[in-house]
Amino acid sequence: RLRALNRLQVILQHLKMSKQTDSAAEVLLEKKGGAGVITLNRPKALNALNLSMIQKIYPQIKMWEQDPETFLIIIKGTGGKAFCAGGDIRAITEAGKVGDKLIQDFFIGEYRLNNAIGTCKKPYVALIDGITMGGGVGVSVHGHFRVATEKTVFAMPETAIGLFPDVGGGYFLPRLSGKIGYYLALTGCRLKGRDVLKAGIATHFVESEKLPALEKDLIALKSPSKEKIADLLNSYHMKCTIDQEKAFALDEHMEKINSLFSANSMEEIVKKLKQDGSPFAMKQLETINKMSPTSLKLTLRQLREGASMSLQEVLCMEYRLSQACMKGHDFYEGVRAVLIDKDQSPKWKPSALEEVSDEFVDNCFKPLGNNDLKL
Repeated sequence: RLRALNRLQVILQHLKMSKQTDSAAEVLLEKKGGAGVITLNRPKALNALNLSMIQKIYPQIKMWEQDPETFLIIIKGTGGKAFCAGGDIRAITEAGKVGDKLIQDFFIGEYRLNNAIGTCKKPYVALIDGITMGGGVGVSVHGHFRVATEKTVFAMPETAIGLFPDVGGGYFLPRLSGKIGYYLALTGCRLKGRDVLKAGIATHFVESEKLPALEKDLIALKSPSKEKIADLLNSYHMKCTIDQEKAFALDEHMEKINSLFSANSMEEIVKKLKQDGSPFAMKQLETINKMSPTSLKLTLRQLREGASMSLQEVLCMEYRLSQACMKGHDFYEGVRAVLIDKDQSPKWKPSALEEVSDEFVDNCFKPLGNNDLKL
């Protein structure tokens, strides 16, 4: 009987190990020279972050931060298409439908990771080559250096799926110049290539094919300071001529963006867009009309409040909002319409901005007592 039990334990142990090696492959954590290198390795899922990846990356960053032999941290994605297309939304949706605690655990883990990156004492270099959206923005934008390429596609498309631009979006978006952040957050507008740099989201711009050489040079730096790393990135950046002459895609619209998106309420933004009547304004109106009215109202307030908060306060606020969205209707409906059935016609509840009451919005921002996010 005892032997059978032992055998069972051995089998279980073995299963656990094989499971670990499978999931370990989803993210590679390697020490190369003086650099800790994080490689997001789910190319088929466009390197979307799941909880097991988050739970491996977080302690590793904390360890490297304390290690005197680690001088910088590099994060990148595999597969050539995406740096990281976001969080594992499908898993969260499934969990939310059955009341699984993944809907708490995922956001707690993700936001703690965002904070660890935002407070990391070691220089943190994100190579944001390819699609960089949602959760992918969260593991890059709060670091010291973000290197975009001609293949980078940035977006915070959450209002289209009944969510809001989280992962610290309430911190970095309102800090972009003018009202660009508000515009990006509410419309989910995509920025490509050099525009990601011009908007202030990336710090450097380098050809995609030069990234392996850049990474090699970063790893080869001898006990580098932040200045030395900046110098190396600058030297690559200066040599990159792709789209150098091209004007920022939003330049011609900046005046309109700054005036139209400076309103205090969503209803007012919509009114201003209608009054403006230009092709640009009408296009934004059309986009906004497709988004979840609840998400739009939560997002506008998130950014307005986040503008004067610390990253930690923002993440705490966003955790409250995430849990409100998990209890609501629009997130599940948005994921169904955009990611699962792909019919692109979500039925939002409520379906109009006017029907989303201030009282409802206030409730979403209320503290959760013992259940608040602890950083």
